Amino acid sequence: MLRALLLTLSVVAIAHAELCKPDAQNAFKVRISIKTALGDNAYAWDANEEYLFKAMVAFAMRRYSSKSTTQISNVLLCNVTDRVSFWFVVTDSSKNVTTVPGSEVEAAIRMYRNRINSAFLLNDKTLQFLKITSTLSPPVEPSTPVWLIVFGVVLCLIVAGIVFLIVSGIQKHKKKNKESTERDNLEEKVEVTLENGIPCEALDLKAGHINGVFAADDERFTSL
Repeated sequence: MLRALLLTLSVVAIAHAELCKPDAQNAFKVRISIKTALGDNAYAWDANEEYLFKAMVAFAMRRYSSKSTTQISNVLLCNVTDRVSFWFVVTDSSKNVTTVPGSEVEAAIRMYRNRINSAFLLNDKTLQFLKITSTLSPPVEPSTPVWLIVFGVVLCLIVAGIVFLIVSGIQKHKKKNKESTERDNLEEKVEVTLENGIPCEALDLKAGHINGVFAADDERFTSL
């Protein structure tokens, strides 16, 4: 009985070794950069982390196919290196000697990529499935609607234009009044009158003005 059990386990191990190997059919290579992602807080990759990885892949397969047949034992890892990289396959739970088509595994990984990354505190760049393209993160929506931002910008431009027109109008009005006042003052200082087409100085009515002709006549006569 024991011999039969050992023989069965040996056959299963050989079969699994044939299923999980580099570049095998439906196999995927994984490369993990824990030190790059976490720095001094990096954790060691050990059997517990491998178990968690198998559990996350099994979780993705169960959720993707809506079936509860995939178990952790169906996820096989091989060629694990210290840097950390390895290959994995998912075996068919009904037969356990064949692998699940790679397209199904890829679709499941892509659908739950963020959950897998979060389990290891990594992202698409530090937890790489080399044959599986990275999923695009949903676009980040701004807290303020775009139309409101555009409306605010346009409103600010309109207000700025109105303020500019008001300020420039006030400045022009002040400049015009100043020029008018200066011109009036200048005209008062140089005010002259025209008499018979000849410019004459304005008469000082209080002080009077002596006519030079009569003054000359008065000097020719002596006083009585």
